[in-house]
Amino acid sequence: MISYKADVIIIGGGIIGCATAYYLAKNNISVTVLEASDYIGNGGSSRNGGGVRQSGRDPRELPLVMYGIRNLWPHLSEEIGVDTEYHQDGNLRLGKNVHHREILQGLTDRANKVGLDVRMIDGDEVRKIIPYLSDEVTVASWCPTDGHANPLTTTLGYYKTARKLGARFYTGVKVMELRKVKGELRRVLTDDGSVFEADQIMVAAGYESRKLLGSVGIDVPMTRSLLEALVTEAEPHMFDQMLGTADADFYGHQTKHGSFVFGGSSGFEGFNKDNGTPMTSSITAPAICRGIMKYFPDLADAKIVRTWAGWSDKSADGVPVLGRVEEVPGLIVACAFTGHGFGIAPAIGDQMAKLIMSGTTDIDISALHYDRFKAKI
Repeated sequence: MISYKADVIIIGGGIIGCATAYYLAKNNISVTVLEASDYIGNGGSSRNGGGVRQSGRDPRELPLVMYGIRNLWPHLSEEIGVDTEYHQDGNLRLGKNVHHREILQGLTDRANKVGLDVRMIDGDEVRKIIPYLSDEVTVASWCPTDGHANPLTTTLGYYKTARKLGARFYTGVKVMELRKVKGELRRVLTDDGSVFEADQIMVAAGYESRKLLGSVGIDVPMTRSLLEALVTEAEPHMFDQMLGTADADFYGHQTKHGSFVFGGSSGFEGFNKDNGTPMTSSITAPAICRGIMKYFPDLADAKIVRTWAGWSDKSADGVPVLGRVEEVPGLIVACAFTGHGFGIAPAIGDQMAKLIMSGTTDIDISALHYDRFKAKI
């Protein structure tokens, strides 16, 4: 018995699912979104550092995020009716030694080859941009068109606007199985016995995508990686740039309200408690704080108001899996974003909607297809 029908079903109510639903509904496509949690955006979409960056990315995903920054992010607040708090004030990827310089130079060279405006600068130039940085910073890559935004309000905006346009969202509905009909993917079975049917089904459920895709014989090679962060009380304005490091072990920015969001790593991620809601390790927060004080001595006395942790879906080769899956007609995947999903989400939603509606995308995503993992003969 078919309980619900739509043109498109999206599994996953994070920012990728909400954005795709919005762009489909905007074009009068009937779309249903199924979210296992009781809350929209309860996974990585509400547990990330808010970076909207091109620098430091793999060249295979750069065209997508560059497209989004040029065409979608600048007017997104007006389009989806919320303040996304988007700042396009640049990204500094910081280094302290010769090894860091080598890493940053390699990232810069690869980005330049695909047309991204990013360059290497020395410690003195870094401190002209952010005077509060310590003398330990000796080198950085600088991308002036990068920035950051608010993950919570952006996800909420896509969700609310998609609903207004007719998209249906079901929360607290856990998908148990995907099912083919006459060789094509058509049905979604849920834990309450409901059966949803559509002509096309997109799986965008983070790490949980792996199990769901396995029900139709598809295995995306990915693991879970824990991200941990802290938020400080509001401080006087210090900088508007997004920050990262050569080793990708520290990131952060100052929000519109004055608080700082800083993330980092202690190396103990595999030992955290997780009773359904991942918890920050008592080891990681102090490790992040020591890093902050080395980069920003003036923040040594800043008070932490909360910490959070969240799982990212880490792919085997560090870039997402996007597009149709040849072996399963009717299936579209958008997962394994490896902690890079928020900033690229508007472009993903826009392009996946176009793929679903017309069969093609404006941006070549062939290097991100699932079939890249097939054995080469």
